[in-house]
Amino acid sequence: MRISPTIRKAKPHEARTISELAIRSKAYWGYSVEFMESCRDELTVTARDIISDSLHYMLAECDTKLLGYYAIEKCSENEYELEALFVEPDNIGNGVGKALTDHAKRTVVDLGGTTLKIQGDPNAENFYRAAGGKKIGCRESASVPGRNLPLFIIELTSADVA
Repeated sequence: MRISPTIRKAKPHEARTISELAIRSKAYWGYSVEFMESCRDELTVTARDIISDSLHYMLAECDTKLLGYYAIEKCSENEYELEALFVEPDNIGNGVGKALTDHAKRTVVDLGGTTLKIQGDPNAENFYRAAGGKKIGCRESASVPGRNLPLFIIELTSADVA
């Protein structure tokens, strides 16, 4: 069932709820308890993160139920990075991730950016390719030393996100 969520800015008091969603979403891929624990700090969102000038946290909802979220961070004048994109496990495959990705691309263009960089989980590689990502290499995980994650780039124009 396809879902067309409403997307809005996150509020500082929602940090814990967002963090819990990120952990559930990451665990969806069958990672071990030990692996998930090693990712906990990286998946934790704080109120300070949400109010940061360089980060933009956006939530997807349907009937006030949180379905997912994304965060982008400004890296340079024209480049932003998708810092996070997580979907509630029951909604994976229902269009929520695509809606969030499309919204993130529009937001980057609206903020004057032309490039969206994405470090993705290996399980999401096909998803990011379908979103227009071109694989440009790998980057070491901030949570698990020695684990390399695919790195993508999406070049954006206002015509791409209209």
